[in-house]
Order: sequence, then structure tokens, then C-alpha cells
Amino acid sequence: MKLLLLTLGIFCFVFLHHGLASDATDTTINITGQAAGPTPFISQLTLKASATANIKAIKFEIAPKVGSVTRPLTATYSRDYLIGRGYLQEATNTIYLPVYGLYDGFKNSVGLTYEFLDGSSSEAATSITTPAFSDPCGYKSVTKLLPRTQDRSLSYDYFMVKGDCSIYSPTIMDTDGAIRWVGSAGVADISATLYDNAAYQAVGHSLLRIDLDGTVTFLHNYSDVGVNYIHHNIDRGKYGLILDVDTTTYTECTNLEVDSAGNILKRWNMADIISAAMIAGGDDPDDFIHQAPFDWFHNNGVAYNRADDSLVISSRQDFVICIDYETSAIKWILGDPTKKWHEFPSLVKYALALAPGSLPPAGQHAPSITYNQQVMVFDNGYGSLIFQPPGVTRSYSAPRKYRIDLDKRVATEVWNYDMNQSVDSSICSSVYEDAPFNYLIDYAYVGPIPAGVHKAQLLGLNAAGEKVFYYQYGDTGCNQAFNSIPLHLEDTKFPAVGPQALNLSTRGKISPGDYALIGGFIITGNSSKQVALRVLGPSLTRAGISDALMDPVLSLYNSSGKVIANDDNWSSDPAAAELAADGLGPSDPAEAATIQTLAPGAYTIVASGKGGATGVGLVEAYDLSPTSSSKLANISTRGYVGSDEDALISGFIVGDVASATVVVRALGPSLGSAVIHPLDDPELTIYDSNGAAIASDDNWQDDPNVLDLQSLGLAPSNPVESATILRPPAGAYSAVVRGAKGGAGIGLVEIFDLD
Repeated sequence: MKLLLLTLGIFCFVFLHHGLASDATDTTINITGQAAGPTPFISQLTLKASATANIKAIKFEIAPKVGSVTRPLTATYSRDYLIGRGYLQEATNTIYLPVYGLYDGFKNSVGLTYEFLDGSSSEAATSITTPAFSDPCGYKSVTKLLPRTQDRSLSYDYFMVKGDCSIYSPTIMDTDGAIRWVGSAGVADISATLYDNAAYQAVGHSLLRIDLDGTVTFLHNYSDVGVNYIHHNIDRGKYGLILDVDTTTYTECTNLEVDSAGNILKRWNMADIISAAMIAGGDDPDDFIHQAPFDWFHNNGVAYNRADDSLVISSRQDFVICIDYETSAIKWILGDPTKKWHEFPSLVKYALALAPGSLPPAGQHAPSITYNQQVMVFDNGYGSLIFQPPGVTRSYSAPRKYRIDLDKRVATEVWNYDMNQSVDSSICSSVYEDAPFNYLIDYAYVGPIPAGVHKAQLLGLNAAGEKVFYYQYGDTGCNQAFNSIPLHLEDTKFPAVGPQALNLSTRGKISPGDYALIGGFIITGNSSKQVALRVLGPSLTRAGISDALMDPVLSLYNSSGKVIANDDNWSSDPAAAELAADGLGPSDPAEAATIQTLAPGAYTIVASGKGGATGVGLVEAYDLSPTSSSKLANISTRGYVGSDEDALISGFIVGDVASATVVVRALGPSLGSAVIHPLDDPELTIYDSNGAAIASDDNWQDDPNVLDLQSLGLAPSNPVESATILRPPAGAYSAVVRGAKGGAGIGLVEIFDLD
């Protein structure tokens, strides 16, 4: 996988100075003290610098315990973030650096990396010894039904457990079962999530923000809009977070979307929405919908679907219902047809039929949308607690995935994990998919209802369906693990980056003529955008590329074919100082780079070898103004496609806060006479930053997203070409294009950011 690792490595390239004067060599930073934080999992280091004006960012890394296969917990604080939080004090050249995610009762090894404005860096190391944490919830008293295996393919290493068993809600653990963070607000409540690099925690009718450094901020008391309680889940919405709330009028059937500051963006009342549909269909809603305290709906989770701008809402008493985000119109209902709701023709008209062999969800929790547009829920298998008939009750619980075909109005169960029907977790509980087919399953209430001892169990599954860990806790059930979500704390950035596709790159073989590497990109919007463009070659040898292009040349063309920029050796470019300050100065003086401010339009980068030289090169486009009204919408790169090192590899990054919608295409035959040797049959594979394949396509008409590709006008013109739609979580990804059956020729890889 060295090809893939090379491509992903470009996103975090470190510009090292070899024996030359630099900010790193001229600046002394000493660790002068440390102080305990609000919990044993947080500490603060005091740093004294000879000067702070040239510091760009500081990163800390906590080493895993000996024998652990989890990735280190790391965080990078930008200069502006540290100043804004009062942690970097320029007047005294003092820095107070928060370090979170420490092991309690342990001597933690902590590494520090100081990044400077000229692109140089230096490192330091220290240790932080923490006191033991007195754990009221019993997470330390875990029964390891299966200890964490040595398998390294699991896509996540951390998870948040939501419970109200102590005043330390919520709790973050690693996949070894070690506690790594607890809430510092003195709150015991199950409603929480991680968003914008902070825990958002409900308490009564209010919302708090708990930053990872332990700072607690009160956001809003929603009693001013008739809310008397925030319950169940806090889920990602279109623009912020969706809260499940009780109001003075209705119990558990109202949702609010709020922004990161707690301000209300939108509101949905399912009593009003369903009442309107029932009246329009000739039914009396009073036979189904009731005011508080009657819990007729029991909403316990919401999933926003970016693909069709909809909300998928779980009603534990009734069904899973999908509504349009903007209009609140009902799109479909998926549920047990033996329940009360199915007696109303006005609701049955929205019902999806179940394909043969598919079971309906019964009393489900934790709805989510998977990467390939399937709907996943934790099916508790427990009928309604309110209505008659109550519907089916099974003796076991199971996560389930459904493929929704709206043309045929059919839901097909495509996956479940029923543990041989041996686990009964009839209330609470959750399942979430991280990278494709990597799951965290929370059996929150294992045991008979209502009597008996109730355990909580957490199970991690890798993409091969293998158990990677399986832990059991206490006897208080939902109080310990009502819901759990996988987290990525191995590379957290402060501040968080918004949901956009950034820092696009393509690596391939560069030769003269048609075999040049040609990258195209589009700037949309109505204002100019600043971009950094690079063509690398010699530095690729460090990643094991034996045939790297030793002297690349960059030429930038506008849509009229006019050359608007040229660069051979980046240090002679007018933007050299700015490139270095942004950490984008290439490590080899023979490599090419420039910064340009470009008006909206289409542009082309041609990467060639000086004097007709050949070799493997890397073309990159970095968005330096991601918050502007214009955006870097897509990149398409044409180049030679061969085998091994000569594959065509395009990389892209999805921002840290929310998912983007990305279309990736690999073309060949449709290039036709435009090139001398088009690739006959391209194959496309998408990899995540761990090297795991998350999607693949050979012939686009076989892709699950074929109808969406056509409706977007992005379906290739030739049936042997490849295309797919991704809605991936934040992270770095690579699209690798190869020829089917070892074929070779000129191919085109394209990445479209649709958001």
C-alpha cells in the first residue's frame, strides 16, 4: 500500500530544514510546569518561548499503553485558536497548553511538535502523571467477553458512551476499554454527542457545551420556546444538531435543530405533521395522536440524509418515518404492519412494502444513513408499550440495514447482526457504522423486561465481520450505556474545519505530449479564491517511489487556453515566502509551486518534466480561503494509467465537522480521439486514510447510485467507465484508477464536491 500512503501523506507534509537557520532553530521553547485539570484525564502544560510571534501551531500526542494497537490520541492547536482562548500570551511569550485524553492513574508519555510560520518544526517530549479516577459508573470494572484483539483494521479507536450513571456524563473510552475523558459539568444525563470538537450535553431543558479541555459553557435554556425536557439523542442535522424534546403540549414528538451556539434553526412537530397527513387522507388524528403526558410517538433519534434533504425519524412506539427537511412532507414510513398505525389508510399510503425475507424494525433506536444510502437502525424487537395492537415482540434484538427503493416503494433488509438470536436488548441501544462495515453496537439493556439484572454490552466489528472487542458492564442497563458512538480522536484540529472537500491532489506518470499529467479544477461562486498549486517529484522518493520525476514544471491555464502562471523552482516564485509561511513550501528546490488568486471559472494545471523528462509526479490544489463565498468545486486529472506505481491516484479531504457529498468518476473510452491511447476499461477504488477500500466500481451502471448519477447529469457516456457517489465522514481519501485486467492507457479521474 505504499502508493496509497504516499498520496495521503501529502496532506500533512512537514517542511524540514536541513542544517539551515529557521524559526525552529532560532526559537527556544521550554516546558516549565504542569497543572492538573478539572478531571484526571485533562492536564495543562506551561511553555515558555524565547518568542511566540513565529509559532504557527502546537500538536500534542499521547502514546498508547504498551501492547495497545489503538492509534495515539493527538490534537493540533492553531496559533489563532490558542490566542482566542487565552492560552497563548504574546506579551510574556507564555503558552498554556491543554492536554486531554490522558490515562488516569498513569505516567503518560506525551510528545509535542511545534510548527513555525516558515514551515520548520521542532519536537519535545514530557511525561504527565495523573491521579486515579474514582469511577461511579463501573466502566473500570468491565467484563471483557473478548479483550481488544491485535487486529488493526478497525476504523475507529475511540467511542463516546452516553449514560446518566454519574455526574460525569458523557464518557469517552478507547477500544481497549480504558476511560480517556469524562464530562466536567457535573451532569448526569443520557443526551449528548461530540460536535465541533466539544461534547454537547443536555441537562433538563438546557444545553451545555463541554470543550475537550474541560471548559463548560451554558448555551441555551429552551423553556423560552415551551420545552420542558431534552431527551434521548442529540444527532447531526443539516446545519447543526437536532435535539429530541418534550414540550408543554406534547411528549417526545418534537425536534429542534440548533447551531453550535445553541440558537434554534428549525423546528418539527410530528403531531402537527402526522395530523395534517391523516386529515388529508380522511382519518381522524384524535384516534392516534394525543397530547402530553400520553407518549404516543416516543421519538428517540433522527438522521439527516444529505442525499435527498430529508430527516429519518425513529418513533419507538410506531415506525421509522422520513420527512422532507424543508417542507415536512412525509416521504415514506417503514414499520411493523401489525401495529396500530397500520389501521389508518392515510398512513398506510406512505408505507414501504417489505421485500421477501425482510423483517420490519420493532421498537427501534439510533437511525442512521450509511455511506451507500441505506437506512440502519438498532431493532430492539419489542412491541409498542402504548398502543393496541402492540405489534410483534421478538426474543432477541439485532441491528438492521435496509435498502430503500422509492420507485417500487420497497424496503429490503440487506444486513443484520442477530448474534444467533441470543441477545435481547429490548430498550435503549444503538448501532453506528464508522468506515463501511465497521460497527459499534451498544446492547444497552441485556436481560428480560421488566424483571432481572440488566447488563450493558459494547461490541466492535471490523469490515470482515469479526469481533474486535466485546465488553460487558454492571447491572444498571441504560444508565451506563444508553447509546454509544464511534469517535476519531487520533488527529483533531483546533479550530474544526467545516464540511468541504479540500486539498485535492492527483499522482501519476508524467511524460511528454499526451502523457503529461493535466489537472483541471473549477472555482464556483461570485468572488475570487486564493489557491496554492504544487507539482512534486523528487520528494516522492522518500515514500519509496523509484521513478519520481526529478525536475517538474507547472503551467496554469485559464479556460481560454492562456498561460496565467508558470513555475519551475518554487523558491523563485513570487509567492515563495507565503508558501513557506503556510507550510506548503516543497521540500526540494526543484519542485514547483505557486499561489494564485483566481476569479470564478475553469482552470488547468499542466505538469511536465523539464527538458522532456519522465517520471511519477504529484499535482495538488489547496483551497487557502475555504470560508469565502466561492469554492473549489472539483478537480479532474488526465494522465497515464498503468499498474503498480503508474496507477492514477487522486486524493481529497473532507472537513472535520460534517460529511460532504462527493462524486468520483474514472473515464477512458469517452476520451476518444482527444488522446492517442485512451484507457479501454477503467476500474475505480476509493480508500480511506487507513488504507481500507470503502467503495469500488468497474461499470457505472452497476453502481448502487446509478439513478442519482443520471439525475445529476454525471453519468459517464460509456458503460465500461466508472463512477460512484460518496457521503463519507471527515477524513482523507484516495481514488485509485487502474485498467481492468491490467490494461493501460490515458485515463481521467474526476472529483466533484456537490455541497
